[in-house]
Amino acid sequence: MSIPVLLISMMLFLVLFFGIGFLLNMILRGTWVMVVLYPLVCAFIIDKVSITDYFFDTNHAFSSLKAGFMHLGQADILILMTGLVGAILAGVTIKMLRQRGYQMF
Repeated sequence: MSIPVLLISMMLFLVLFFGIGFLLNMILRGTWVMVVLYPLVCAFIIDKVSITDYFFDTNHAFSSLKAGFMHLGQADILILMTGLVGAILAGVTIKMLRQRGYQMF
């Protein structure tokens, strides 16, 4: 993956998860909703098994998830970590806005 594509992907994930996290935190009146849900989102991005397999064929599903994590490249890890930073920044932003008196929904 070229450097410009990597940088654009990182910025897109940062903005995407900041926006989703900000909206979820605002609507659900929580502060760290997206940070808690982010590992699930990463698992669904990385893994290729269906959600029902986690309930009915757990051994295969979690071993497939582990293999998926082990085969990630450095660029993929950077992109996913930037998404986590965006989710954390959304929580920090919501917390700061609430401390300063802004009421959301």
